[in-house]
Amino acid sequence: MVKITDFDDAYQNGAYIPDADGFITRWTEAAANFRASYPPVTHHYGAGPRQYFDLFMPDGAPNGLSIFIHGGYWRRFSPREFSHLARALRDAGQAVALPSYTLAPEARIAQITDEMMRAVSHVAGLVDGPIRITGHSAGGHLATRIMCEGVLPDAVASRVVQVMSISGVHDLRPLLRTEINQDLRLSFEEAVRESPALLVPRNTVRFVAAVGGDERPEFIRQNDLLANIWHGEGVEIKAMRLAGLHHFDVIEELERTEGQLFQQLLGN
Repeated sequence: MVKITDFDDAYQNGAYIPDADGFITRWTEAAANFRASYPPVTHHYGAGPRQYFDLFMPDGAPNGLSIFIHGGYWRRFSPREFSHLARALRDAGQAVALPSYTLAPEARIAQITDEMMRAVSHVAGLVDGPIRITGHSAGGHLATRIMCEGVLPDAVASRVVQVMSISGVHDLRPLLRTEINQDLRLSFEEAVRESPALLVPRNTVRFVAAVGGDERPEFIRQNDLLANIWHGEGVEIKAMRLAGLHHFDVIEELERTEGQLFQQLLGN
């Protein structure tokens, strides 16, 4: 394994993806078109302007609840660039919630973790049935973070059957050496407290740690790290590398019923 000498480069994604900005434009357009066809109901889980979630309901009674947490290094985007990722899940009978959260630097990661706990708890009170949680990049971190012991209320956590991190960062300590931390304001102590790989997961949940096979080496390492450590905690966890996919197009595997990530999230 090659020593990391440039941590900013190690965590840089867009510079290594052809037409990276084009992906963001297409996400935004696809999300707006989906919302126009299937308007969500917006619920607020707190008083802050970003403390809300969009809830897409299926045509009939839902057979469960899926939650997708967006990425953007905790500093960028909203769920409304990703609404279209609810389409296939909604068509499969799932109620689908996409929560928003206060972005850094206004919020620190510990606050964002707390907001996601409150968002998941709130939507769990609106939809019955099993809960599946997934997230991409920073959202992958948050999906696994809230499933560590002592975060979600037991009554909510007991309903969670599947958690899938997509391209997540699970040990935050390397971010202390990046320019990103000017916004995140992580101390060493907070980096440790908010790193899922360094914490105890709930062992009643099935986990998937997925990453694109063409992602930056550090994201592949972070993915394998979580699976390796949590497997040693006695957790049912599966590590996946999706061949030929990078940090942006990997989430397209949620858009189709035959997509690998869709199949993993809804797998029984």
